[in-house]
Amino acid sequence: MDIERIGLEDWRDALPANGFEVFHDPDALSVLDDYTDAELHCYAAYKGDQVVGMVPLFVSDRSIGRTVFSPPVSQGVPRLGPIINPHSPKQRKWERINSGLANGVIDALGLGDRTTLFRMTCPLGYADPRPYGWNDLAVEPEFTYVVDLEGCTDIEDAMAGFSKSLRNEMRRLDDVDLAIETEGIDSALRVYDDVVDQFEEHGDTAPMSRAFLRDLLSSLDVDRWRVYVARSPDGEYQSGIITLFSNDLAYYWQGGVVASYESVSVNNLLHRAILEDLVTDPQFDSIEGYDLVGANTERLCEYKGKFNGELRPYYVVESSGLEMRVAKSTYQRLSGSFGKG
Repeated sequence: MDIERIGLEDWRDALPANGFEVFHDPDALSVLDDYTDAELHCYAAYKGDQVVGMVPLFVSDRSIGRTVFSPPVSQGVPRLGPIINPHSPKQRKWERINSGLANGVIDALGLGDRTTLFRMTCPLGYADPRPYGWNDLAVEPEFTYVVDLEGCTDIEDAMAGFSKSLRNEMRRLDDVDLAIETEGIDSALRVYDDVVDQFEEHGDTAPMSRAFLRDLLSSLDVDRWRVYVARSPDGEYQSGIITLFSNDLAYYWQGGVVASYESVSVNNLLHRAILEDLVTDPQFDSIEGYDLVGANTERLCEYKGKFNGELRPYYVVESSGLEMRVAKSTYQRLSGSFGKG
């Protein structure tokens, strides 16, 4: 097996039909590259002429040492990391490719060196981070909720497992004098303002810049995103949610700040509109689930748990040891948030 660094056009050609996250899209990677102070390195594992494994990494050499991230910090990207596509159902072939790709990038970038700070948040479905642990990197699970939409043909199917209170609120969409429509980038930036205010309320900074959000949505294919906005009859904005789409999943990405209209949660109505589209719009026939993007913050899990989503693990791989704890602290001061998505 050969491990090679490839360009974004080769990356585009090599992406499989499924099994990757929305930010693996080459257009998203290009915008991330523009907005980080690191260089994008795309690696591919080849078996003959076929690409059987891929991983994007953002690499920066600093006076304190090298940093390697996937995804880069402070851009609101929940997960990135490796894609394994063995063209074979056999587990041993999957493991051989996974191990070869992991060892290849560890060697190429010195991920085990004492002066390298490495952090990678792996995609859903990537179930075997062991090769990184065998190379003395730390591996920890994190979690998200994914609402199962397979076999759902209408909104009642989608809501079947929801809590009674959530179902009741969602069913009020037809009763309240509120319009929910999909809108464009200007409305996405209005949703962004809500996100900024919400983070400030908790003493945090927003996970991305306004310019990054604008350029990301402008660069992605229109099938990769929708902005759902709720407005009162006079056109006044009430709330909104930016939803992203891979080939397999829809993502509750940004927005959904608490808002009420006629004593009903606007965000519950927004989620209902999103789910209804997911199970009825032919564009989304390949979508299998609605990812609530995170089940790691206790104060948010009480609400997200009402959707009865499957609790699914994903893995964070990072440098270990005392030196790396010191390096993380230094890097946090230099570049902002290093925490969970």
